[in-house]
Amino acid sequence: MIRFDSVSKRYADGTIAVDDLSFEVAEGELVTLVGPSGCGKTTTMKMVNRLIEPSSGRIFMDGQDISAVDPVALRRRIGYVIQQVGLFPHRTVLDNTATVPHLLGTGRAKARARAAELLDLVGLDPAVYGDRYPEQLSGGQRQRVGVARALAADPPVLLMDEPFGAVDPVVREHLQNEFLKLQSQVRKTVLFVTHDIEEAVRLGDRIAVYGQGRIEQLDAPATVLGAPANDYVADFVGADRGLKRLSVTPIEEGDLEQPPVVHLGDPLPRELGARWAVVLDGEDNLHGWISAEQARRSGSVGEHARRMEAWLPVGASLKQAFATMLQHDAGWIAVIDKEETCRFLGVLTPAGLHEALRRSIDADAQDIARADVALESIAAAPKPVSTDKG
Repeated sequence: MIRFDSVSKRYADGTIAVDDLSFEVAEGELVTLVGPSGCGKTTTMKMVNRLIEPSSGRIFMDGQDISAVDPVALRRRIGYVIQQVGLFPHRTVLDNTATVPHLLGTGRAKARARAAELLDLVGLDPAVYGDRYPEQLSGGQRQRVGVARALAADPPVLLMDEPFGAVDPVVREHLQNEFLKLQSQVRKTVLFVTHDIEEAVRLGDRIAVYGQGRIEQLDAPATVLGAPANDYVADFVGADRGLKRLSVTPIEEGDLEQPPVVHLGDPLPRELGARWAVVLDGEDNLHGWISAEQARRSGSVGEHARRMEAWLPVGASLKQAFATMLQHDAGWIAVIDKEETCRFLGVLTPAGLHEALRRSIDADAQDIARADVALESIAAAPKPVSTDKG
């Protein structure tokens, strides 16, 4: 969808902002551009909508050389979201969002109807927020309106220049989560500028790590964290890149252990053969857990089962798994197939989490599937330990 072909930007004073840049962004892909201030990432983005003209090289969008396209017409085909949002203070939220469709000739009623749909899509009820003015919104709400406005004309390309940088960390994380959900629905081709490697890792399908005017590495987040291309990238992503990689490594079924299992309607087994067992319903959906001590009492499993607090769906990140263990003071978490059915798959222990991370790193290094990795030495994993908090 977007292709840079030997693009450079040199200023009259000799400053080279971008130096011989060549890379491609596939349709529907979100690429984060990350690096220190002044490295050329925002210049790269602004050359896509011709707010800055390249000194040499060519940029193509959907196969067309953008230098041959009228800049105004080009910008109306590209959504643009900036940190300061740039909403018109004298216009309502609904009218702000309908700006671009109206400029493209869409009737006012139709443009406002489209705006209402998009406000709802970004989590702002148009009946509640549509008639408000920007000054009546929080910073996070203004950013949502900015995203809705950028999507209003249904552009194929979305440019985002540190859009969540001006809000507090809690709101920022919430906006990132909401944007990921939104992107999964609309699948726009996105260039996303940030100076925050955590944000880049969390959002990007691929990460472009900038040095001075050049891309030092363009890879999937897990690859950048697990196999930095050079010392510069390794220093930039940080010595704790192994911890960062937890956030982009999913739980897979091969990571799980199979503990003893009992069902709700069963009589108490007296002996579990372990310190605890997972309790399932009649359809093998996760229900709770029971300790060996409870199993020796009288009655049925259902009478003594405890609620399962520490659980996640398969595909959740290892970071989420680690955080869930800490939150519930649990020595393991239950893993289900998906939240709608809760079919039990197994449990993930700290030892299993560690091995999953090691396999992920080795899989990238060897360019093989994670399941095919044979670790040189795997310490025998202890059996999960029961806790009162499940």
